[in-house]
Amino acid sequence: MEVNDALIDQLANLARLEFDPQEKANIRKDLEEMITMVEKLGELDTSNVKPLLHLTEEVNMLREDVVVPNISREQALSNAPSANNEYFQVPKVIKK
Repeated sequence: MEVNDALIDQLANLARLEFDPQEKANIRKDLEEMITMVEKLGELDTSNVKPLLHLTEEVNMLREDVVVPNISREQALSNAPSANNEYFQVPKVIKK
């Protein structure tokens, strides 16, 4: 794959970035190195390698969901510094 200014400009546009000529030269060099490494990986013979589905053989042991008693809305709101009948009231944090 050829790394040229058009490719770098396209990637920069997609990422909403701008690069000066020196940065473009550095990016071109880095991209060429990355592509070379990926192409080397493509040369490996993986015909006898099973696909990796999980990194480990561990399995999550999850418990069953159990319904437990909850506090009522009134109890939850009773300790709030400010509340109405159904909601906690908090100071405005977003200015319009």
